[in-house]
Amino acid sequence: MAIGKRIRFFRNRKGMTQKQLGEILGFLGKTSDVRMAQYESEARTPKQDLVKEMAHIFDVSPRAITVPEIDSYIGLMHTLFALEDMYGLKIGEIDGEVCLRLDKSTGSTYSSMFDMFHAWQEQAARLEQGEITKEEYDQWRYKYPELDTSNHWHKVVPSKELSDYLTEALKKDTESQ
Repeated sequence: MAIGKRIRFFRNRKGMTQKQLGEILGFLGKTSDVRMAQYESEARTPKQDLVKEMAHIFDVSPRAITVPEIDSYIGLMHTLFALEDMYGLKIGEIDGEVCLRLDKSTGSTYSSMFDMFHAWQEQAARLEQGEITKEEYDQWRYKYPELDTSNHWHKVVPSKELSDYLTEALKKDTESQ
């Protein structure tokens, strides 16, 4: 969805009018609903700080508002092609159904993406099994990764060799001063 449609989607989700949102954002008088209509129709594009303010009002991540251009099937296809190029997303077929998958040969990209996809799959399964509501599922998605409790995120610890190298370099730098 383009940014204008995402703004409209989240505004409606909060039950707000364009005028109400515009006024909360600080646009005065008649300009409040006009400005919001311009953003939603994409006659204007909001600056990043305004997107952050809207995200705060909508209680979502700014990234939930600024998703790639997927308003047309062609736009969606090019987004998927970009994901193939950048993250190793692959298309295939399983039991007669078209499926998207992660390419294991991408190494650390695969590992990171697998963990994120797995967290998503866990939440979708919880929704399907009735453990969480659609509202809770949507909140998890729209604020991701803030509400992710899957513990798939790990602290990166440098190797012993890198740690020793940095320690030695710091000693030499300190001694030369």
